[in-house]
Amino acid sequence: MTNKVEASTVLLRVVLGISFFIHGLVKFQGGIGNTAGWFDSIGIPGSLAYAVALIEMIGGFALIIGLGTRIVSALLAVVMLGAIFTAKLPAGFLGDGVGAGYELDIAFMAIAIFLAVNGSRILAVDGIISKTKQHKQESSQSV
Repeated sequence: MTNKVEASTVLLRVVLGISFFIHGLVKFQGGIGNTAGWFDSIGIPGSLAYAVALIEMIGGFALIIGLGTRIVSALLAVVMLGAIFTAKLPAGFLGDGVGAGYELDIAFMAIAIFLAVNGSRILAVDGIISKTKQHKQESSQSV
């Protein structure tokens, strides 16, 4: 049973990582200045667009390779919470025909919270680091 849970967790981590990486990349490709302008237009400091895009892009890549999964996932959950309450809530769960709803944001946030709580070490840099630390501790205790 544990192997199924771990394999499923890897799947969630990689899919969420790819999704956020692409969302962050699009913000830069579409012109980060445009994104900053949109942030300003809805009452959020435009400079925050840079931080959000970087967290999404770098954080997404980190999730794909499994580096800092818990911390990155917590940051991404906060980004999603911010997106829901500042941009998406007025449109409703499924959207209002003009703007997208927040159903995808809630799904991303739930996955991010799951990963922040549980981590993911299989096929992950975090797992390699953990094994290296454990091996060093075992070596120093046996001396």
